[in-house]
Amino acid sequence: MKPKTIRGMNDLLPDTLGTWRYLESEIIQIVESYGFNEIRLPIMERTELFKRSIGEGTDIVEKEMYTFDDRNQESITLRPEATASMVRAGITNGLLHNQQQKMWTMGPMFRYEKPQKGRYRQFYQFNIEAMGYAGPDIDAELIILCARMWKILRIKNISLKINSLGNKNTRAKYREDLINYFSDNLDNLDENSKNRLHSNPLRILDSKNSEMKKLINEAPILLDYLDSESEEHFSKVKNILSDAGIDFEVNPKLVRGLDYYNRTVFEWETDVLGSQGAVCSGGRYDDLIEKIGGKSTPAIGWAMGMERLVSLYEYSNEKINKISPHIYIAIDGDEAQKKAFQISEELRELNPKIRIQLNMGGGSFKSQLKRADKSNSNYAIIIGLDELKNDYLSLKSLRRNQEQVKIPFSEINELTNIIFD
Repeated sequence: MKPKTIRGMNDLLPDTLGTWRYLESEIIQIVESYGFNEIRLPIMERTELFKRSIGEGTDIVEKEMYTFDDRNQESITLRPEATASMVRAGITNGLLHNQQQKMWTMGPMFRYEKPQKGRYRQFYQFNIEAMGYAGPDIDAELIILCARMWKILRIKNISLKINSLGNKNTRAKYREDLINYFSDNLDNLDENSKNRLHSNPLRILDSKNSEMKKLINEAPILLDYLDSESEEHFSKVKNILSDAGIDFEVNPKLVRGLDYYNRTVFEWETDVLGSQGAVCSGGRYDDLIEKIGGKSTPAIGWAMGMERLVSLYEYSNEKINKISPHIYIAIDGDEAQKKAFQISEELRELNPKIRIQLNMGGGSFKSQLKRADKSNSNYAIIIGLDELKNDYLSLKSLRRNQEQVKIPFSEINELTNIIFD
């Protein structure tokens, strides 16, 4: 029987990865220009980490995590998000004691959700976290970084929504009033919202049920509950963004799906990807590090779904094809093959960025040049009996209307000038 992938988990094939590789390299360069350093993390953690961080009453913990007992009967979970793991790594490795850290990571996350376009059971995220920073300036910088990223990547059709969740006392009072409000309107809630009423009532505000729109719009507004410090913090974030020329909309119903957020939260959204509109989301989590077992440390971060970013990029720009060789070398016979290996290594020595594909498996020159063309190579080097006899190679352009030229083996360095012209 032909093997299949697990439902909701996809192979990323060479033809699709051109855009992925381009975006990843550009994003890394951008975040590192803001002082962020890479951290690499295990894809599995003890289940307790996510129960403590995300919250036991959340859909992620109750319904969506891939959890199993290992051979020591310890409960292990494939990470559903990266923030908890980054915090755990900071505590475990002593990175947060009287220190500030700006870190980024990238990799697969796992959630047992209903697979649909833009939402998969294994999905890729790019995360940045700034730990040890309490002021509104870092909140604004993370958002400004995103704005620069959209500009460099030529991403259009994206807008910024921001809100403040206040402190934990603010949210506790608001949560109580929200439960009372929705309880008084219980008959107007859908089943999903009824299930969330006491475990995670703020998530009801995220409901996409159009029949509940009026009810949600008339619900209490969290901004009306903010303490004075949170109000001042949020005001400064907005002022910095305005001074930087960043357009935003305050959305009082934006609450984020994880329990650990406080104060500033934000989402970059698009209207061109259907229901999966959130491309990059984040917020402040000042209580999480202490909750997991570290010392009280303010922090903020964001996560970006790479599948959605790829789709959005390809909506705004042309798809980037897989990486192709600069040169395809066609050969005739064993001596030509020997020379081809020698030349290819000399060229790589001259320019490590050059991409060379040697013909393997024989074949006529006609069939080899067909392979060269199919490889999307820019040039073909031909080494046959005449070339060996007269100590030169023939260079044929496959993408331009140029005459075939002869280059002496002794002048091989000229090739790199031609290829990268």
